Amino acid sequence: MSDVTVNDQTRVHIAIQVEEESWGEIQLKLFPDLAPNHVENLVTLANKNFYDGTTFHRVIPGFMIQGGDPNSKDADRSRHGTGGPGHQVNAEFNKRSHTRGTVSMARSQDPNSAGSQFFICVADANFLDGQYTAFGEVVSGMEIVDRIVNVQRDGNDNPLKRVEMKLTIIETHA
Repeated sequence: MSDVTVNDQTRVHIAIQVEEESWGEIQLKLFPDLAPNHVENLVTLANKNFYDGTTFHRVIPGFMIQGGDPNSKDADRSRHGTGGPGHQVNAEFNKRSHTRGTVSMARSQDPNSAGSQFFICVADANFLDGQYTAFGEVVSGMEIVDRIVNVQRDGNDNPLKRVEMKLTIIETHA
């Protein structure tokens, strides 16, 4: 799928921009040993620039920030949160607990419906354990995540200002 060798040294850099202002970068460590298909899916989509210009379209203080929907590139906010990459990834539930900083895949009610949308927990959310696929964790930039979760939002928890992302995969060697 991907031209990057994914291992426990692979990092995802998420550059955040709000109204042409850089808010900095969130860096993720991936867990290819726990959720190889989810990790490979994210890396493949990122390498195709799929996520660039998408937004964090759902932010819930005390819970999480969610993004990665291609529909969020569109100004029609009513469609934000309803899109995907045109394929699904089967669940890879694992022992990783949904603690603060955990990165996990969003999905519909069908456990095997993950696509491109992911979320970052801003607080422990152990009730998600065994229900959603955790596939990474924030290793730096949690202060940016905290800033995002506290932006003004509408009644659907969609930020009033576009919180855009650009993902870059960095392959490091141990």
